[in-house]
Amino acid sequence: MPTATPIPLHRRDSASRSLIDPRPILLVIGVLLAMLGAAMTIPAIVDFASGHENWQVFGVSSAFTLCCGVLMFFATRGSSKQLSTRQAFIMTSAVWVALAAFGALPFYWSGVVPNYTDAFFESMSGLTTTGSTVISDLNSRPPGILLWRGIMQWLGGLGIIVMAVSVLPMLQIGGMQLFKVEAFETPEKILPRATQISGFMTLIFLVLTFSCMLAYLAAGMDTLDAVVHAMTTVATGGFSNHDASLGYFDSVQVDLVATFFMIIGSLPFLLYVQALQGSARPLLRDAQVRTFLLLLGFLILTAWYVETLFGIREGAEALRFAMVNVTSILTGTGYATTAYDGWGPMAVAFFFVIMFIGGCAGSTSCGIKIFRFQVLVQNVRQHIARVLYPHGMFTQRFNGRTLDDNVTAAVLSFFFLYLFTFAVSASALALTGVDTVTALSGAGSAISNVGPGLGAIIGPAGNYQPLDNTAKWILSLTMLIGRLELFTVLVLLSPRFWRA
Repeated sequence: MPTATPIPLHRRDSASRSLIDPRPILLVIGVLLAMLGAAMTIPAIVDFASGHENWQVFGVSSAFTLCCGVLMFFATRGSSKQLSTRQAFIMTSAVWVALAAFGALPFYWSGVVPNYTDAFFESMSGLTTTGSTVISDLNSRPPGILLWRGIMQWLGGLGIIVMAVSVLPMLQIGGMQLFKVEAFETPEKILPRATQISGFMTLIFLVLTFSCMLAYLAAGMDTLDAVVHAMTTVATGGFSNHDASLGYFDSVQVDLVATFFMIIGSLPFLLYVQALQGSARPLLRDAQVRTFLLLLGFLILTAWYVETLFGIREGAEALRFAMVNVTSILTGTGYATTAYDGWGPMAVAFFFVIMFIGGCAGSTSCGIKIFRFQVLVQNVRQHIARVLYPHGMFTQRFNGRTLDDNVTAAVLSFFFLYLFTFAVSASALALTGVDTVTALSGAGSAISNVGPGLGAIIGPAGNYQPLDNTAKWILSLTMLIGRLELFTVLVLLSPRFWRA
């Protein structure tokens, strides 16, 4: 009778080290699913109060999601609350996928979309604050569905802020270690510190959302529009209750409110925390903030010039349309007040380029982020200086601090991977049969989490419903990769990660 060959002790130790304990990850997912299920009761109450039978859909979705979350929590309750680096990588992606999967249930079970693919796409778009939609005829949809879209973006905006200041700096994603908060010394402290930071962030987020809602009400919106647009504006998400987006209101006051709070949502939230603690000077002196505001002003004036040059609009009206649409695309919000891709080829190229830029790190905004462009410029300047003065000593700085070579390398790697991922996504979309403009702008919009693309199908006057299911899954994955700063998701595809 054959006997089993014993495994050497050192090999068993090595195998045990390579295994990843999923319990802390499942614990976090369980808690967040329970919170998501609880949030579903809000649109259920709204639909019930307004006499829509759709409240039952949210009631069932809430009960199912809450039950799954609670069961997952109790099944893993005794596990460690500390996360290793590998666990943090897995948790970051797993949380977003799980929340999107369960957040899709009300869309699917209510029948507002024809299949689960569309429901998942809408949910992922909301949670990643992208703003791409497959739902048309929004004006006739139940208020609960409209409110749920806003809640999804609000939760996604809050979640990415917490991750940007707690998890991503620890994982040294794309230069984010520049924004490491004091006392975040080891990956094992990620979860406890994230819990503390989330309290400050949630308070600030609530105050800004409430202020934005009051401003929208004063500008003439009704209550539902004001609540939903406040959530999606501060989260720089862009979901609207109307097919025409902000253009539905055709209001100077609404455009001004939207522009102001889109900018507020695109600034680093840690600076707001410092301001609350009595130190507002960093918010005024931060190099990233100054660069973002100067760039925004320059781009608005450029769009204003394009409008005037091609005879689209003139004067103050042209400035207003340039202001709100440029701010929306640069910050990755995705609102639109007009079909700006009809302003001519120059405008198409202009909006295509700025959708990649994004706002500041540590904000709800998306895209490449301003600080990475600043680091890139510093790197180019240093190389030019070394060519001119081979024996000189030149140091790269950001916000008065010396830049470590690891940060510069991470940023350069991010740029390369960003463009590579965009190219792969655009090529994959082209293989599904869409035209070149749709493929390029769809991939760019998804990886930058902007929302509307360009062209007749997915432009600001259209939506993503006509695309086939394969294209929607490609875009859903691209939205997730872009929102979680690329490396967080793509590192999971490496066999070496699982053997570490």
